[in-house]
Amino acid sequence: MSELICNFEQGKLEQFHHSDHVRMAFEYLCRYPALEALGGFSDALRRFAAAQGKPNLYHETITWAYVLIIRQRMAQSANQEWDEFAQNNPDLFVWKKGILSRYYSEEVLNSDLARKVFIFPDKQET
Repeated sequence: MSELICNFEQGKLEQFHHSDHVRMAFEYLCRYPALEALGGFSDALRRFAAAQGKPNLYHETITWAYVLIIRQRMAQSANQEWDEFAQNNPDLFVWKKGILSRYYSEEVLNSDLARKVFIFPDKQET
């Protein structure tokens, strides 16, 4: 297991911004089958938020949607290292009005239900 994942799982990272979420999801997907990566990353993210004193920060719909989009992108361009993947997918790093706004309304993403469980997209991709 990489030092980055170990530090994340132990709540030892000082900062953890949106771009760090994308990187960590990529790392999990490189090491584990998709469903195992999704579960492991989600569980670790919940623990990390709790360790930072912010247990209510975890948002399941956002987490799962990003992991699934990242997995799809990885499959479309196999065997990319992190730097190449990041360079080829700049839209994944836009947080406000980012890629999820193509699939989800603000109403759905801001709902308590979406925070607790994965909600399927309510918009059609344009």
